[in-house]
Amino acid sequence: MSSLAFSSPVGYRNLKDTSRRVSVWPLVVAIVAIAVCAQATVAQDAHAVRIAAVKYSGGGVWYQAQTPLPNFLAFVREHTLLDVAPQPDVVELTSDKLFSYPFVFLSGHGNIVLTEDEARRLRRYLENGGFLYIDDDYGLDEYIRREMKKVFPERDFVELPFDHEIYHTHFEFSNGLPKIHEHDNQAPQGFGIFHEGRLVVFYTYETNISDGWESPEVHNTPQDRRDAAFRMGTNILTYAMMR
Repeated sequence: MSSLAFSSPVGYRNLKDTSRRVSVWPLVVAIVAIAVCAQATVAQDAHAVRIAAVKYSGGGVWYQAQTPLPNFLAFVREHTLLDVAPQPDVVELTSDKLFSYPFVFLSGHGNIVLTEDEARRLRRYLENGGFLYIDDDYGLDEYIRREMKKVFPERDFVELPFDHEIYHTHFEFSNGLPKIHEHDNQAPQGFGIFHEGRLVVFYTYETNISDGWESPEVHNTPQDRRDAAFRMGTNILTYAMMR
């Protein structure tokens, strides 16, 4: 019967022909490499909170939600105790990964189209503890209102009063949303959709909070407005995590 021989740190298996010895060292190296990669993956995913940008169809540049998020997450990590991952993920509403995120962000400045399945899954996500933050990057309003009717046909967006907790959770915004980016010379508004008394969708209009999260050279946004955008975003995320 064949047996294992360890004449050195490298193991060999004796076949019937003892001159044919197969080194297991490549296998050992491969196993170690896999273990290291696994540990790195665990370390990357070890954060208590991961958030994602919603990828949608329709041409409304969904990636407007993705690019400013690293700056925002860096601010949250510095100014709160939330253990957020430093990099965002991207999620499609048809993916089961959606239900692993407590907070997802959607933005853009054009058309958005949700399929029947996407609308159904988004509703299930929101009714079971998820939170959606939508920021109009100019031009999204008519489309997002239409598509959210697919998700909650029996509900409408309602404007939140300035004394709502979302404006006071971490930083104080006694006059509601700050104005970050000018669109149509209108006052900023914050709208919500509620499920069983719980705010599940928050929609910012005529302010463009996420423009203020971009690097300063992107929009030449003054620093005081960028600070206000980071603080208001922190309120939104903190509120969602504390519900």
